[in-house]
Amino acid sequence: MIRVFPLIFVILWSSAFVTTKPIIDNSDPFAALAFRFFFVALGFLIFSIYRKQKILTNTKNLFQLVLSGVLFHGVYLGGVFYSVSIGMPTSIVALIVTLQPILTNALAGKFLGEEVSFKQWIGVIFGFLGATLVLGFDVGTSLPTIGVVASFIALLAITTSTLWQKKMDNDLPLSISNMYQAIGGCLFHIIIIIIFTDPYINFTSIFLIAIGHQIFLVSFGAFTILMFLIKNNSASKTVSIFFLIPPTTAVMAWLFLNELLTNLDLIGFAIATLGVYIATRKNKV
Repeated sequence: MIRVFPLIFVILWSSAFVTTKPIIDNSDPFAALAFRFFFVALGFLIFSIYRKQKILTNTKNLFQLVLSGVLFHGVYLGGVFYSVSIGMPTSIVALIVTLQPILTNALAGKFLGEEVSFKQWIGVIFGFLGATLVLGFDVGTSLPTIGVVASFIALLAITTSTLWQKKMDNDLPLSISNMYQAIGGCLFHIIIIIIFTDPYINFTSIFLIAIGHQIFLVSFGAFTILMFLIKNNSASKTVSIFFLIPPTTAVMAWLFLNELLTNLDLIGFAIATLGVYIATRKNKV
């Protein structure tokens, strides 16, 4: 079962990009994220109580987990949602944040003491080329500067959060860790709302379906799988699977949004898949 976790993660994480647009079409991005992570934190709290897990933890663990949640659920997702809300194409945002494995591979050796092999670097290069072929760059498109900046801030946040998560040292159950991270993300968005925005949410059926999908399948499902993978694998190998997200998102857009895939898209998908395989397969003993 554990072997299929990366595949499940890619499918669930990619689906989040498809449901982001209907959410921001019906709400302020930060209000939607505060709403989402309030219920995510509540859900993990209820689950932890049901499993009779010890909820309280020490100050060090609390600080580490809340900070991780601020970076991942707050700055990263806030940057993605905000960029899309002001007109950045979802595919371009996805491609920018998918540069994460390059940064993680570059920093994992220095900050985590992980050995990043030549084979992994080759896989990263193939993954990047494949994702670029699938998504492409429309040089004639006018991109909002602040949206590009927000997307790169999101990229830095998810990279930092991944390295931070791997560096953390605690034996807390995933449900407890995820609960505190969700609290950190929720608090971040509440602060943004109070200081910077005029929040609103239109509770349409489309919004409820989309936010429900992101709460249950993405936050409860995909994020838990990601934390498990980071904890049990090297950071550099774990994030290599992110290169499959843009092409998978493109396939989902073709299926559900009637966006066509070109032959170049299919070639890019194959190259990205090959890159992930090269970067993550185990060496033979």
